[in-house]
Amino acid sequence: MNQWILPMVGERVFVNDVALRDGFQIEPVFVPTDDKVKLANGLARTGLHKIEVTSFTSAQAIPALRDAEAVMRQIQRVPGVTYVALVLNARGAERALACEVDEINLVVSASETHNLCNTRMTRAQSLQVLRAIVEQVRGKMAVNISVSTAFGCPMEGPVAPQEVLAIGDAFVSLGVNGITLCDTTGMANPAQVYQSCQGLRERWSKTAVTLHFHNTRGMGLANVLAGLAAGVRHFDASLGGLGGCPFAPGASGNICTEDLVHMLQNMGYDTGVDLSALLACARGLPSLVGHGVPGQLLMAGPSDRHYPVPADFNDTLTRAQERDAQSAGARA
Repeated sequence: MNQWILPMVGERVFVNDVALRDGFQIEPVFVPTDDKVKLANGLARTGLHKIEVTSFTSAQAIPALRDAEAVMRQIQRVPGVTYVALVLNARGAERALACEVDEINLVVSASETHNLCNTRMTRAQSLQVLRAIVEQVRGKMAVNISVSTAFGCPMEGPVAPQEVLAIGDAFVSLGVNGITLCDTTGMANPAQVYQSCQGLRERWSKTAVTLHFHNTRGMGLANVLAGLAAGVRHFDASLGGLGGCPFAPGASGNICTEDLVHMLQNMGYDTGVDLSALLACARGLPSLVGHGVPGQLLMAGPSDRHYPVPADFNDTLTRAQERDAQSAGARA
C-alpha cells in the first residue's frame, strides 16, 4: 500500500450483516425465534445489502440455530435485501430451497487442518460435496463460496495465497455468484490483505469478492481499509461485533457492522445504510444475548455527536477573559 486511496464522491460499498448466523451460533443462550425474526426485520429496514439469517445445519451441532426454517418463513422480505443462509451439505441445500432463501453460503477452508476440524472432511471431499451443491441449486438461487482461514490458520500458520486462489478459481469456473475471503481467527494484517486482494476484481471479474474480517487482534477495520485500497467493495460484519471462532478461545468476534458503516460514511463512501436505524438494532443485542457487546459506536456514539457544555462553563469563560484583560493591562 504505497499511497492512500480516497473514495470517489459517493462511491458505493456494500455491507452484509452476519450477526444472526455467525454471531448467534456461538452464544450459550438460545435467542428465541420471535426475537431473531424481529432483529432480521429491523436489520432489513436499515439498508444493508445482505443479511445472513441462519444456517441449515445439524441442530445437534449448532443448537442455537435449530429454528432455521421457522425464522426464514416468518421474516418479512424487504425488496432489495438478499437473504442468505449457510449450507454445508445437500440436505441443507434442500432445506434452503424449501424456504426460498435468496443465496446460500458454502464453506471450505484453505487450511487442510482447519477444514477437517470444521467440517470433518478433507478439502478434496469438501470441494466434491460443494460442487454437487452448486449443480443442485443452479438456476434456483445464488451461491457464494466462503474460503475460511484465507489469511492464516490457527493450527497450521501461514496459508499460501496460491491455495486460496486455486479454490476461488475452481468455483468461478462453476459460475458461483460470489467468493468471500475469511480471516477466520483474526490473523490478517493490512499489508497482507492488500497484497492478497490486489487484482482479484480483475481476476474474478464476473464474481463479487467479499472480505470477512474478525477483530481478534484489533486490526479488523485497518484490514478493511487495505481491502478498499486493493479495490474490494463488499464486506461482511456483525451487529455489535458478535461472533468468534472456537479455535481462537477468548477472541472477540467479527468486525462490528455499525462501526464499519460509521467509518465508511465518514470517509465519504455510500453504504446505503441508515446508521441511526442500525444503532437502534444494536441497542437491543445485550438483552438478547445476556451480556455486553464489543461494538465501539454503541458505547461512544457517532463522531458527530455533540455533548452539552459543563454547567460552570460561563463562569470558567468569564474568569479566563478577566485573566486575559489583566494580562493585557499589565503589558500596557
